[in-house]
Amino acid sequence: MTAETSSDFLTDDLHSGAEDVVFTFSFDSWGDAVRRGMHRPPERLVLTMKDHPRVRRLLVANPYRSAPIRAARILLRHADPRFSATADHSLLTPLRLRRQDPVDVPRLAEAYRRYDGVVRRAAKARGLREPVVITTNPFVAAFCPAEWARRVVFYARDDWSALPARRPWWPAYRAAYREMRALSRPVMAVSSEIIRRIDPLGPSLVAPNGIEPQEWQGPTPTPPEWFTAAPGPRAVYVGTLDSRIDVKGLLHVLDSHPTLQIFLVGHVEDPEYLAPLAASPRVHMNGAVDRGSIVALLRSADVCLVAHRRTELTEAMSPLKLYEYLAAGSPVLTPGFGPVRGLSPHVLLTDDVADFADRLPEALALGPMAESVRREFIHANSWAARHEQMLDFCLG
Repeated sequence: MTAETSSDFLTDDLHSGAEDVVFTFSFDSWGDAVRRGMHRPPERLVLTMKDHPRVRRLLVANPYRSAPIRAARILLRHADPRFSATADHSLLTPLRLRRQDPVDVPRLAEAYRRYDGVVRRAAKARGLREPVVITTNPFVAAFCPAEWARRVVFYARDDWSALPARRPWWPAYRAAYREMRALSRPVMAVSSEIIRRIDPLGPSLVAPNGIEPQEWQGPTPTPPEWFTAAPGPRAVYVGTLDSRIDVKGLLHVLDSHPTLQIFLVGHVEDPEYLAPLAASPRVHMNGAVDRGSIVALLRSADVCLVAHRRTELTEAMSPLKLYEYLAAGSPVLTPGFGPVRGLSPHVLLTDDVADFADRLPEALALGPMAESVRREFIHANSWAARHEQMLDFCLG
């Protein structure tokens, strides 16, 4: 059972040597990506592929969605944003009664064999020929046979087997990694640590996160009034506010620096966990903001923070926020996770968040990057450059 946005696929092959591609999301959908501004790595790659000369036809496949919930959303006029389908670009939304995946591995594997059939039939109907499948879902990479595809590449942004929100599926993710090894699936990941944990027998590529240069060029935008009204120095963290945040560490930094103001910018996923920070008059949580405001905040910050606890998850991360902090030209304080080392002299490493207190004066004295250095960083770490490397790996 599927809900599909499609168009005529009988077109001339305009790009000699171009490949057909199927891209599948993990547990977010195309609509989720549009609503948050298309700024995460998977959707950045999709946008590039829609206009790339090496991609002939592109089928974007959402994860399973609940048919009853989808019908109710349409009735209530809360449908997903429209996908701009063309003869060569289309969206597939597989449906079933329950959105959530089974937890036990045999039932999960069977569910993804069915998903494989849905995607295979959709790809055939749209005229895709022996496509390359690029998936951010480890269950697709492991349990979809995909015998109709030329190859299947897993794109890992995180170690899913360490993500707290996915704890019930941790054993299934570990089983998926084992199956990927058995199948010699190619794997590209944002950090070498994720590659090490998956331990693929097939080809692998480390493809760190990147930035969109256009967002970070030009004069510094004006930040929101609630930011400029606070006295400095002002430290900024951008991202989902959840159990990754080192609450005790940040409280220690506040105690050590009585004039410091901390801005935690993003969706508050765990209010109870963050309550000790919210109680401080020098901690500001204004919820999620649009991309323009994020750029303005980061380019006006005195210092930016990667305020994460050391966990199995964070030790493997290549934080997207770190690249954006540096694109803004701000000095950065971060625990010395492996993937953050060696990026820039403007990244000051500590053992943990509490130790930010010792290096904060150094970060403030460092100040913003010279404009020429900032521009050089933006150019060297653009998504365009990353995507060329990734498409060479996937389609090569």
